Amino acid sequence: MPMPFVGRLNPAEYLALMLSFALVGFEALIRVMTLALPTSLLSFFYSASRRLFLCYASRPLLAPAAESDCTLSADGDDVISDFPRHDSSYCGASPLAPSAVRDASDFVDLCQLHGYAAEEHVVQTKDGYLLGLHRLAWKKGEEGQRVNDGIDSIHKRVVYLHHGLLMNSEVWVCQTEARRSLPFQLVERGFDVWLGNNRGNKYSKKAVNRSPTDAAFWNFSIDEFAFHDIPDSIAYVLSTTNQSSLSYIGFSQGTAQAFAALSIHPQLNNQVNVFIALAPAMSPAGLSNGIVDALVKASPQVLFLLFGRGSILGSATLWQSILYPPIFVRMVDRGMRFLFNWETRNISESQKLAAYPHLYSYTSTKSVVHWFQIIRNKTFQMYDDDVAAMHMPLAGLQGSASKYTRVARYPTRNIKTPIALVYGGSDSLVDIRVMLRELPDSTVATEVPHYEHLDFLWATDVDQKVFTHVFDALDKFTRLVLDQSVFGPHRHAQQRDLSLANELRSQNKIVTAVNGSKQLVNGSRV
Repeated sequence: MPMPFVGRLNPAEYLALMLSFALVGFEALIRVMTLALPTSLLSFFYSASRRLFLCYASRPLLAPAAESDCTLSADGDDVISDFPRHDSSYCGASPLAPSAVRDASDFVDLCQLHGYAAEEHVVQTKDGYLLGLHRLAWKKGEEGQRVNDGIDSIHKRVVYLHHGLLMNSEVWVCQTEARRSLPFQLVERGFDVWLGNNRGNKYSKKAVNRSPTDAAFWNFSIDEFAFHDIPDSIAYVLSTTNQSSLSYIGFSQGTAQAFAALSIHPQLNNQVNVFIALAPAMSPAGLSNGIVDALVKASPQVLFLLFGRGSILGSATLWQSILYPPIFVRMVDRGMRFLFNWETRNISESQKLAAYPHLYSYTSTKSVVHWFQIIRNKTFQMYDDDVAAMHMPLAGLQGSASKYTRVARYPTRNIKTPIALVYGGSDSLVDIRVMLRELPDSTVATEVPHYEHLDFLWATDVDQKVFTHVFDALDKFTRLVLDQSVFGPHRHAQQRDLSLANELRSQNKIVTAVNGSKQLVNGSRV
């Protein structure tokens, strides 16, 4: 087997590689030691980290007093929020204590904290994985009523939300305020809200023909998400709700999975009436740290050497359990600044303390390798299994490797579903002009100035800066379906939807942006 690094890395990159191996080895050692330690000793480490924080951490660990929206309580365990008084959109509900959100065990518990009842569903994919789905069908006061379940039930439009890389459905509902949770606001606006989960994560860690302890279980990439997880989840939702189409809202990798799925499943375009992409991801430029970026671009397969062929970063939950929450928050912030140059200033400290413990969920190393293949080749492609081709004797010569090997690209310009992109002006992972070139001409892109990637989930003003665009797109492309009989044939309504979409394509224009946002059509600013 050829060495993937010889002749491809400079001395600084070799040093970074060796340091990476050392850190991964140290982490593995700590993980093994922790598994063998009693709970009392783990509690000791947690208490020790808390004392260290209280004694030695400087005030800038949190926001400066003049700008902070939170302070530590006397015991250092909770954060007491002092939100701006001019904000009138709390709907009478006080913000939750970050510790309550942080300690919630699962999606259902998080919803109950805000007064919502959630359903749990399981769908089996065609290749045997069991995926967890969550449903929010009832606004407050509707609990127990039948929704989209027969002619005499409450009829609602259906919307499906999908999370990003290394996440699960909890990221949508771990806010300290319900007004900043998109699923809660959607259900209050009369939608039947469903949330999906990728294979391998907290809610989808089972298959009928393999065990998560086997490497074969983790042998999946973005391709499997697009081939199976997205279309099979959507089919289940439509079957359960007796609907012929739904609206899709994706975040980060959740948008990439939809781009891929819609491009290779023509029939799926008839089942998705509008695709709203928040912080869209297709072919990121790379990482902000030059050495790490050069390392993974030189050979994405280095991640297999570092993390194996199972799940990646599985010890993240370990660090959450032994570190005092503000220290864990600082570690996550530093990591995101190191890799992506994100400052996370639009997210309050109290929201970080509440949400960061719900940020991580399991996925395969292969799916992350797939992303670095996309970054290296600067194209939204399927997974490249022929790794050896990149290390052929002639691979270093200009064009020699690509002359004989070419990985299939996702034909994203074939997508027929109307697409609305909402991206951050400070998001280092989004190159909107490159993305628009790969999407249909009718695609509309709206910039939210100064927003970074995670702001679309947890920013203090996300309800004002982002939700408006989501609601506008949903009303534009789904209100005609709602006007028809929900349980009868939908062809007439769908034809009217398609006529509206075609009219927008032909006009090639959009309405004036709100909230100071900027919009693009066909790569031109409007």
